[in-house]
Amino acid sequence: MSTFFYGEGNIGSAPEYREFANGNEEPHRLVRLNVYFDNPIPTRDGFEDRGGFWAPVEIWHRDAEHWASIYQKRMRVLVAGRQERDDWEDADEKPRTTYKINARCVGILPYRIEQVVLSSKPTTNESEDEE
Repeated sequence: MSTFFYGEGNIGSAPEYREFANGNEEPHRLVRLNVYFDNPIPTRDGFEDRGGFWAPVEIWHRDAEHWASIYQKRMRVLVAGRQERDDWEDADEKPRTTYKINARCVGILPYRIEQVVLSSKPTTNESEDEE
């Protein structure tokens, strides 16, 4: 079961990149982010976080290895995707449940960003325009 998810939060640790074999085909690639989705409420002294939560965010894409090098701890991101229930057992064989986000897109928000550098490699649309 899954449900649409849209939220803003901070990456809490370095991204984790993994590859999974797919027979003779190109491997499946995953970048996993641990994101804290906060709920900032305005107060007299600024903001107070009420009701935030941590969630693993998974991005399955052929460019996941490249994206793992772009995302950084403490970045502010906007995540859109599906929230999925993940049932598992811990080391003591007790049943556990985690809700993860299977992201369709993860946008980097401009907070705490010092510099943006664009690739000199043309995108698909640019190379078609030149022809």
